[in-house]
Amino acid sequence: MIIYGKQLFLHLLKHYPSRIETVFLPKKCDPKLFSQIARVTENICTIDERKAQALCHGGNHQGFIAQIKDLELTPFSEMKQGSFLVVLDEVTDVGNIGAIVRSAYAFGADGLILSGMKTCNLEAILRTSSAAAFELPIALCPSTKDMLNELKQMGFMLYGADMGGVDVREVSFAPKCVLIMGSEGKGLSPKVKEKLDTVVSIKMARAFDSLNVSAAAAVLCERIANG
Repeated sequence: MIIYGKQLFLHLLKHYPSRIETVFLPKKCDPKLFSQIARVTENICTIDERKAQALCHGGNHQGFIAQIKDLELTPFSEMKQGSFLVVLDEVTDVGNIGAIVRSAYAFGADGLILSGMKTCNLEAILRTSSAAAFELPIALCPSTKDMLNELKQMGFMLYGADMGGVDVREVSFAPKCVLIMGSEGKGLSPKVKEKLDTVVSIKMARAFDSLNVSAAAAVLCERIANG
């Protein structure tokens, strides 16, 4: 897996040095920082900008690119051991997913489930989550319906976000709860809504269509965490 960008690279260097396999430097590196890198791996390659752009697919590498051990998905069976889960149903934008991973981790979620899809770009999610994807378990479940049925059987209460729901400030969340966020364009599907115990919404001071899914998820995660 290739990662790039200064902040993500430095986070890995400090907290997950054993994951770093090869470092690619398209620019001169501070000698003190170079010494830190050399203590982690002997595989340090100086490359030109053309090679750098190819490795990071044109992304802004800021002079730091690394090959790291792959980030792995967490089995859904392990997710069921938690008490606060976030489900993203057919949310596909990796920028939104990464931002939600950060919020979910910050507000104490035990895991995040990507549902309604067969694959996901973990490399991009790691980058957009600013490495929070290393901290928060992520699972992939192609069938949202089957996954929600299993969670209900495990005693989870299901809360979905929708414009027409109950004001989240009036909701007392169960000890075992799942927050479900719908896709950027369609929101929650009717089939998902049928499974929910409660539909919640964020009441706004001014008339507006809706919040971005990542902004809404942050508000709702904070509400679940702090009441």
